[in-house]
Amino acid sequence: MRIVIGSDHGGFALKQEVVAGLRRDGHDVLDVGTDSIEPVDYPDFAEAVGGAVIDGRAERGVLICGSGVGACVAANKLPGIRAAICHDSYSAHQGVEHDNMNILVLGGRIVGAALAHDLVRVFVAARYTAEERHARRLAKVTAIEQHYSKALA
Repeated sequence: MRIVIGSDHGGFALKQEVVAGLRRDGHDVLDVGTDSIEPVDYPDFAEAVGGAVIDGRAERGVLICGSGVGACVAANKLPGIRAAICHDSYSAHQGVEHDNMNILVLGGRIVGAALAHDLVRVFVAARYTAEERHARRLAKVTAIEQHYSKALA
């Protein structure tokens, strides 16, 4: 699977670990930065990861900042992005299966490398079920997104 990954400085160390794990597992990884621990702004990387998912350069994304909160908020501003912070395996797979989550957000200062690898593996392996109840709810989420996109235009 083609996975885009990005982080701010607070998530840089964990991003390096996750990239290595994804490549070991045979995935094609698009790393959109950051490339050091020098301070940068998480919205830039949320936009880079989300943009790669939106335009089809990647099937899914992983986004990491210090807590995961800021990056998650920023990523969810992009139309069609369904990002969630997951620090447990149930949420990492259920978010895909029920909500068609396309970006996994992690807190680089919250989870360690071993847990991050497990969460990413579960996220990547999960598939959206498209069951009627999930599709109905996702359609409502999309309608909300479209309504407010038009209202703000």
